[in-house]
Amino acid sequence: MYRDTRREHIVRLLRSREECSVSDLAEHFSVTKETIRADLTWLQKRGIVTRHHGGVSLKKHLMQSALFQHDYVDMSLLLKQQQRGIGYLTSQDEKGRIMVGKVCILGSFNVDIVAKVHRFPRDGETLIARETTLGPGGKGANQALASHRAGAQIHFACKVGCDQFNLFARNHIESVGMGSFTLYETDNAATGCAVIYVNDEGENMIAISPGANLELTDGDIAQLSHFIAESDVFVVQMENNISATQLALKCAKELQVTTILNPAPWSPDVASLLPFADIVTPNETEATAMSGVQVHDIPTAMQAATHIYNAGQCAVIITMGKQGALIFDGQHYSHIPAFSAVAVDTTGAGDAFNGALAASLAKGESLVRSAWYASAFASLAVEQEGAANMPDDSLVAARMKQQNVAIQTL
Repeated sequence: MYRDTRREHIVRLLRSREECSVSDLAEHFSVTKETIRADLTWLQKRGIVTRHHGGVSLKKHLMQSALFQHDYVDMSLLLKQQQRGIGYLTSQDEKGRIMVGKVCILGSFNVDIVAKVHRFPRDGETLIARETTLGPGGKGANQALASHRAGAQIHFACKVGCDQFNLFARNHIESVGMGSFTLYETDNAATGCAVIYVNDEGENMIAISPGANLELTDGDIAQLSHFIAESDVFVVQMENNISATQLALKCAKELQVTTILNPAPWSPDVASLLPFADIVTPNETEATAMSGVQVHDIPTAMQAATHIYNAGQCAVIITMGKQGALIFDGQHYSHIPAFSAVAVDTTGAGDAFNGALAASLAKGESLVRSAWYASAFASLAVEQEGAANMPDDSLVAARMKQQNVAIQTL
């Protein structure tokens, strides 16, 4: 029996027996104990098994996960796919800062093509852009960077194509200091791409070609499950295929990891994900689509939040730009007025908010205080050009102290 096949069979055997000794495995596969120990070491390093005196068992979170309770999951995918550029969740960033709280983000990586225009083009109109840039983006990548800058230990997982932007993605993730990530690859689609207009007021219009972001498989999610289990907060958006996103949320929910669903860009599929979310974070447009209530002020946001909560039994945070953020936890409404900011580019405002929210929750802060911190973080993010430019935690603390924005209970 070949080595990889034997390792796959070891996992299947543990799935049925729950625990085996080294001696039993050696006898079962007709190999030496040293060979079995080498196999178990390999499996342990990938977070698949737990070794103990004289034996081994499948990791508890894998035994519990729905990923391993159905025959359609190809175990060979779990064993044979490689996580590229991966380093386990670390306690320090590239500057030596202590990182507190663990956040796992499954999301998109896009190459952003940004055109700066004085105003948005009308139907059929061609405008001359002041400037055009190419840079990293995607809601998942932006939120992961925000969480990292906000002081969380971060693991980011995304999928890219086997094309010229593959190395671009890897270089970006490594260069910003995210030492723990999984970069899946596919030759079925190109790396995701977004075309973005930004006007003189800092407002934006975006069109996305998802590409490889829609190619996540059950095997990819199975491989990610041990990072989900190690995390305090798990975050998803709507730029990946729904089947994989739902499977990942189910896994996190079973493992009792706090889940955040950022329903952007909105689609009717959001409804199928709500039962697995602890917190959902729509903006005004998304909250309107989800609730049927036209959100334009705090009272209408309260109505929309109630509808959304009743649909999913999850806490709701509606981000409202200059009107701040409305929070409803099923019992109490809270309003956080907007922090003052000189907006240069609002493209990454929502991503900044969600990433910072996850980081603060992972540190043990309450939902309302985490939203307060995230609002301050996002106010700094819009003062910088590019969705991938995120502020440092130290600047956020200074802004919160300077502006003294008070949380309001409604």
